Amino acid sequence: MNKEYFDRGMKIRKEVLGAEYVEKSFAAADDFNRPLQELVTEYCWGAVWGRDELPKKTRSMLNLAMISVLNRPHELKIHVKGAIKNGCTKDEIREVLLQVAIYGGVPAAVDSFRIAREAFKEME
Repeated sequence: MNKEYFDRGMKIRKEVLGAEYVEKSFAAADDFNRPLQELVTEYCWGAVWGRDELPKKTRSMLNLAMISVLNRPHELKIHVKGAIKNGCTKDEIREVLLQVAIYGGVPAAVDSFRIAREAFKEME
């Protein structure tokens, strides 16, 4: 494991998803899935999210589109909340999800709008 990437990834992951969520994920990890938590933290959050070439807001919008098309509702909800933390507005999130409807399919967008509304309500 690359400690520099892992530490950077842990910091960014907590900033975007919330420290409570990340700490809960690690606390629930066992010998079976802990390697996945470490991999995600090191590579997704440290090696990629840790790059300076794209701002976090842009990365969040890209994630929302991809996660919507992949139909990953749990991940979408947490990333909608993270997108708000990264400076995305509800209007910008709506526009991303409209783009999903055109390029990823209306059913994906319908589910994504529903999930985004749930996330917004939970954040109020």
